[in-house]
Amino acid sequence: MQNGESGWSAYRPSKTLWGWSIVGASALTMVLGFTWGGWTTSGRANVMTEIAVRDAKADLVASICVHNFVSASDAQENLKALQAKSSWQRDDFITEGGWATVAGIDGTVTNAADTCADQLVKMKELPRSGGDAPVTDS
Repeated sequence: MQNGESGWSAYRPSKTLWGWSIVGASALTMVLGFTWGGWTTSGRANVMTEIAVRDAKADLVASICVHNFVSASDAQENLKALQAKSSWQRDDFITEGGWATVAGIDGTVTNAADTCADQLVKMKELPRSGGDAPVTDS
């Protein structure tokens, strides 16, 4: 401090302090990145991918299930029977009816019958089949 330097401008950290500062800043960056920054590990990303694939497959099969259910000749009676069932019996009703079965997929798709039943129960009435339904190319 003989040259007129004072305060922070005169401070010179040691190499040890620099090293630990870098380690601490790196650790803090990683903690903040994984908690609030949205960073994920590859294992967590794989789990998220598997969940997304399973949910997309269930949604697709549920849409096909709703179409199969509505297209059946006795759809109105089946809808009344489905609505009369308790919430935990509805997926069994859908599975036993065969509406959630899709060619090319062996077995049942997880959550597809539940999703199909939920969509059907929310319907106030079945859509009318015939020429009044809009047709799109997409």
